[in-house]
Amino acid sequence: MLDLSKFQANGRETCFHGRHIGAQIVAGLDGSNWRLKDYESRGGYQALKKILQGGDGAAPMTPEQVIAEVKNSGLRGRGGAGFPTGLKWSFMPRQFPGQKYLVCNSDEGEPGTCKDRDILAYNPHIVIEGMIIAAHAMGITVGYNYIHGEIFGLYERFEDALDEARAAGYLGANILGSAHSFQLHAFHGFGAYICGEETALLESLEGKKGQPRFKPPFPASYGLYGKPTTINNTETFAAVPWLIRNGGQAYLECGKPNNGGTKLFSMVGDVERPGNYEVPMGTPFSKLLERAGGVRGGRGLKAVIPGGSSAPVLPGAVMMDTTMDYDAIAKAGSMLGSGAVIVMDETRCMVKSLLRLSYFYQHESCGQCTPCREGTGWLWRMVDRIEHGKGRMEDIDLLNSVADNIQGRTICALGDAAAMPVRAMIKHFRAEFVHHIEHKRCLVGPGAALTPTLSQRERENIHG
Repeated sequence: MLDLSKFQANGRETCFHGRHIGAQIVAGLDGSNWRLKDYESRGGYQALKKILQGGDGAAPMTPEQVIAEVKNSGLRGRGGAGFPTGLKWSFMPRQFPGQKYLVCNSDEGEPGTCKDRDILAYNPHIVIEGMIIAAHAMGITVGYNYIHGEIFGLYERFEDALDEARAAGYLGANILGSAHSFQLHAFHGFGAYICGEETALLESLEGKKGQPRFKPPFPASYGLYGKPTTINNTETFAAVPWLIRNGGQAYLECGKPNNGGTKLFSMVGDVERPGNYEVPMGTPFSKLLERAGGVRGGRGLKAVIPGGSSAPVLPGAVMMDTTMDYDAIAKAGSMLGSGAVIVMDETRCMVKSLLRLSYFYQHESCGQCTPCREGTGWLWRMVDRIEHGKGRMEDIDLLNSVADNIQGRTICALGDAAAMPVRAMIKHFRAEFVHHIEHKRCLVGPGAALTPTLSQRERENIHG
């Protein structure tokens, strides 16, 4: 039984707050209406019936028509990279004679991100329907949902939803009397951040140690068990049913060119009403911040990390002039990433904040690549030295140099995730690093004093 006691109706930690804009995925959710009958009452599985059975004088949709509709929609992957979903689906070799696989990446481990958790908890059937549609479009008969190991209750809920879908004839052989058959299984991971990387996820799914693979070959040609595989994020699959029911053009018009539809943003950090907010792509950040109640305590906005902890930080003034979509955020110098918007007010010390981020990435490195294995530890130790009054002026340039030698030199993007926050923090807030070194204390915060962010035991473990 999933414990809902910690979720409050005022919107903290969840999506039941009524302050979404044009919601498609979380519309009408109240925390209890996640069952199949509830989903069907909201129009659930109508998109699947439209594809497999037709209706209103229309013939069933061919796989090629489904992919074309997704391409026209402007839907981009919601897991981080923002790759066009329809284009990714078209990479799957349709005439491949053997088994092919579909995988949902629900290993939500990016710090600040909590959107997929809500989708799985309160609308699991929308993910199931999206995966069935995707499987039909690519001629796939077996799929898996890889769920983060630390939310085991949601794994159990998804299993319950799968049982309902099977009993209703939405999963299994000859779905809704069609020629399409699809088996979908849930799989729980073990809480490793690195398993959010798609090839490490596949290794874990195969029962191996979760470490990234060299690419190429890419999963579309050599994926799960060496077979062609397509991997999409939870929210990406959840966007598909509305898209198919209403058409790709309608979905595109919900957002902006090249950035179709709505997006779930996890508003966290120094905001009055943290939670998940579904808004159209291209919504101004200022409007999204207003929906979340503004900066906590009425304080000034100092900085924002717009796409989860691995995205480069941006000054608050830059964010206030930016819209929430892949292209605008990239133009501003960061990434939309997972959609976790980490808001930082004027009392936040950026050196101290970077210390916590650097500790996380050196801890989560799988150790396979030397630049990441060694470099993330170096980054942490140098930031730790600066934060605790032992920094040298040359450490600032040395931090940039180490980050440069990590970024782009590892098998997966964890090295980049560790390096980009360092480079962005120094770029935009260099004065704080200089102040720490010259005055051996923080520039901002209560008393502007240096305070440890890790326990002595944690520090000793890392240093030696």
